[in-house]
Amino acid sequence: MAEPKTSPHGRRSLTAAVVAVGTAGVLAVSGLLAGVAAGVTTNTKSGARAEAGPRVAAATTWWVPPLGDQPWQWELTNPLNLRNAKQMGTDDRLPDGARAPAPVIYDIDGIINPASTVAALHALGKRVVCYVEVGAAGNYYTTSEVGTVTTYYQQFAAADVLGSAVSGWPERYLDIRSPATVSIVEAMIDHQCAAKGFDAVETDIDEEYASSNGLGLTRADEERYMTTLADYIHSLGLGWWIKNPDDTGDSYATDLEPLADAVLTEQCNQYATCSALSAYVGHKAVFNAEYRLKPTRFCANDARLGFNGAQFNLDLTGVRKPCP
Repeated sequence: MAEPKTSPHGRRSLTAAVVAVGTAGVLAVSGLLAGVAAGVTTNTKSGARAEAGPRVAAATTWWVPPLGDQPWQWELTNPLNLRNAKQMGTDDRLPDGARAPAPVIYDIDGIINPASTVAALHALGKRVVCYVEVGAAGNYYTTSEVGTVTTYYQQFAAADVLGSAVSGWPERYLDIRSPATVSIVEAMIDHQCAAKGFDAVETDIDEEYASSNGLGLTRADEERYMTTLADYIHSLGLGWWIKNPDDTGDSYATDLEPLADAVLTEQCNQYATCSALSAYVGHKAVFNAEYRLKPTRFCANDARLGFNGAQFNLDLTGVRKPCP
């Protein structure tokens, strides 16, 4: 996340906000069969609905990243260029100078990347995660990028669900209690993630109740909202990657663990919040991004916890220094 730790994070820079997307290609069927080559598995999870609060996902099947070493790349600023070694992470080095293994998982912006990019990554045996914001909105994307008559930001504004401005970013928080917010976000996930053939969804700003959102949101509000979205994501056959649940300083991370398929956390070593993810250790894959700390200062702890760690630059342009 961007400094400071309490602000939202992991989105493309404002200078790249109006990058045109190429024509979306047709998803290759071979991409659906790429799991073995990518070193990943499919998992089935089931459980019954509780009277209140988060619950285990209803019986269905979707991709879940396995435990163990899963090299990954996180590039959000530009549409992924498969011919660019930096963006693809194929020429990166480990702390000892040895060549790093190529990523098997790519986390990229769901809106600016077309289905043809997802299909091409599948053809290479990779898995692909769809980055979307679900707790705030900025006027970053054009209608041509979104592929709709009005942008998502315009839809949120028209529905009157925008809260306070997000500190440090040209965005505003969303009223996640509103059915309109749920409807718009679910449509975005369907159109930008499921329809393009992504394997999972990274939901950014899915812990906004812990920020000064101007809406009076509570942990219960957040857990209801994210349970609804997780159910919807799973109903589309996609996995759900919870984002930074260790930020909140309460039971949120543990409460949502039964529904989450993986965790993406930022700077948990720098801010000493890795321990808040104890419910996931040994059960769910955890991907940790550090920005300020060098790999020599956090890789040993990530390895001890079984996290897939890497240092990225703050703008997430593809610069990556992975842990061994």
